[in-house]
This record gives sequence, C-alpha cells and structure tokens, in this order.
Amino acid sequence: MARENYIFTSESVSEGHPDKVCDRISDAVLDALISEDPLARVACETFATTNRVVIGGEVGLSDQDKLSEYMERIPDIARACIRDIGYEQDKFHYATCEITNLLHEQSAHIAQGVTGERGDEGAGDQGIMFGYATDETEALMPAPIQYSHAILRRLAEARKSGESPLLRPDAKSQISVRYKNGTPVGVTSIVLSTQHESEAQSSADIRAIVEPYIREVLPEDWISDATEWWVNPTGTFVIGGPDGDAGLTGRKIIVDTYGGAAPHGGGAFSGKDPTKVDRSAAYAARYIAKNVVAAGMARRCTVQLSYAIGVAKPLSIYVDTHTTGEVDAAAIERAIPQVMDLTPRGIRTHLDLNRPIYQRTAAYGHFGRAPEADGGFSWEKTDLAEALAKAV
Repeated sequence: MARENYIFTSESVSEGHPDKVCDRISDAVLDALISEDPLARVACETFATTNRVVIGGEVGLSDQDKLSEYMERIPDIARACIRDIGYEQDKFHYATCEITNLLHEQSAHIAQGVTGERGDEGAGDQGIMFGYATDETEALMPAPIQYSHAILRRLAEARKSGESPLLRPDAKSQISVRYKNGTPVGVTSIVLSTQHESEAQSSADIRAIVEPYIREVLPEDWISDATEWWVNPTGTFVIGGPDGDAGLTGRKIIVDTYGGAAPHGGGAFSGKDPTKVDRSAAYAARYIAKNVVAAGMARRCTVQLSYAIGVAKPLSIYVDTHTTGEVDAAAIERAIPQVMDLTPRGIRTHLDLNRPIYQRTAAYGHFGRAPEADGGFSWEKTDLAEALAKAV
C-alpha cells in the first residue's frame, strides 16, 4: 500500500545556474536551426566556465551546404542568451566571454538509422522514457518541484524588472512538502541560495528580500511557525554562474522533469531536435499521463515508453496508476496506441514539435507549464482525455 503521510523534497535551479546557462544556449541554437530548416537534426552540447563558452555536437540539414552560413551566427546566439539571463560580471560577461563553436555535420550512420530504409522515421536512439502526472496541483504536477520552480521564476521576474536589484542570476531553491492522507498540506523547510550584489552582507539581508516573494508563491497556509528557513546558509554568494562553477548541458534532468517524484529514463532534453526520442517521447509520455489523470481514470499515472534506434514503433508501453486507478492499467496500455501514433514522426506531428519552441523550456521545468498559442508546451494540453476515456 502506498504511504499516505510523509515528507518529500524537490529542488530547482534558476536560469542563471551554470548548467541552465548551457541548456539555454543549446536550445537557442536548436531553435535558430529549426527556424531555418524545420527538419534540421540537431544534437547541441554547451560547456561554460570562467569567461568561456564551448559549443559542440552535430547538425544535419536538408541543405548541408548552408551549414557554414548558419554556424557564423552561433556566437551571437550564445551572447544573446547570456545577456538575457543577466550576466555582466567581470569574469563572465555576455560581451567579452570567448565563444568557441565546434558544431559539425551529423554522422551519416546515425542519420541512416533515423531516416530508415523503409521510409518510416526510426527513433534516433534506443532508450526508455517516462511521463508522470498527479492531481495534487492544478498543473497535474508534484507539488514540491512545481513550487520550487515557481519560487525561482518569481525571483527572476523581480530581478529583471528592477524590483529587487540586489539579486543576481544564479540561484537554487528546495522545499520539503508534508503530505497528509496523500495530499500536500504544508512546507516543513525552505532552502534558497541566491547570488547577490556585494551590498547585501548577510543571510538575514537576503531573507528580507526573498521571503515576501516566497510567501507570495506558496499556498497561504503552507508556511507555519514550525517551517525551517535556510536562506543563503553559507553566507555571502557574490561570485556565481559559470565563473563560480562550470556548467554543462543536460546535468539537471531531475529538475527538468518531476523533481524525483517519478522515474527517469536518464536522457537529457536540451539541444536535441524532436527526432530524438529522449526528448519527444518523454514529452509524449507526459502528455499521455496527464490526459489519463485529466480524464479521471487515475489520480496518479506513470507512463513508460521504450525505443530502439532506427525502429519507428515503441517496443513497449507501460502504465502504472499507483493504486489510484478507476480502470485497469492494462486497458489504458491497450488504448494508448489507438489514440496516438507513438512513432517519432507521429509524436512530432501530433504535438507539432517542428517549431522553434525549445529555448523557453530550458529553465523552470519542461512540464507543468501552460500550453502557448504558438505551440509551446503542446504536451501540456489535455485534449486527448476524452479520446482516451472512450478507447478504454
């Protein structure tokens, strides 16, 4: 039997965290290439450290002769990301940091596996992908990760608007949520570390700045006198970002997904075009799990999909409703392929993924976000719920 009373903790990191700077640049490169060529194949990785950004990986275009032309734009794309995030430090400044672009042509052997000899688009790699949904928040996301993201997003808004000018881009949040009868009811501890200008001298100074925003974001009755606060617990945090710690694309996969509340297949998202099932099938699995919960078939749902490189159809579909199901999980498994084509091409078509919609996913989670008019976060729609219910 599932536990009903417990404490669960999740963390988030801000857009200025070194790893998230790299995720942002990788996804910005992807968006730029998809804008020019919707069928571009991209696997872009970024590394950042003191005054340096290195971009590598592979690119396949419909017209490969244009690759060198597009590559000339990459340094400007990276600088625009760093500038928007807000880095103007002496040792990491958007205008002066050195940008090295090592992107190259996609491997022909990988390309042949994806394209397939039969004309059906195969998966870009083998792997397992998980999707998850729970009814404990309006976004059908686990509360700890959803609110950890919300805290940092609110602080970023305050920083960028000039409302809190002492805050700087690099930050991390973590909240421990108390569950009673399986429902989140309060926060037992709040951890917030944020980079700041040198004018702020102590943890107390920073807490005075951030506490109103944290209280604004969390449900009103979740913070009590017993809630522990740990704001900049080590004290001063002036040196941050890639100058304080190196960053790399794809190192925050739990932050990107469900905060540890659900399994993870291990594949990162940022910098990968939607033929890569690491990304697109993880989006599809979340879409299906969310629609199962939205349809009232379960309060919680985990979906697993598996693929082989060069093979179009998923090798397996697994559903777990964690003892909350109103219908048999096996019936849901049988219904899923009736309502959605889970080949890479089918996923890209159903969710309309061949668009420049990825840079915005690089911080504050790929899931639990509102669907956008231009197709962003299409996997967060609940338009499959009725069809799923009928198929079951």
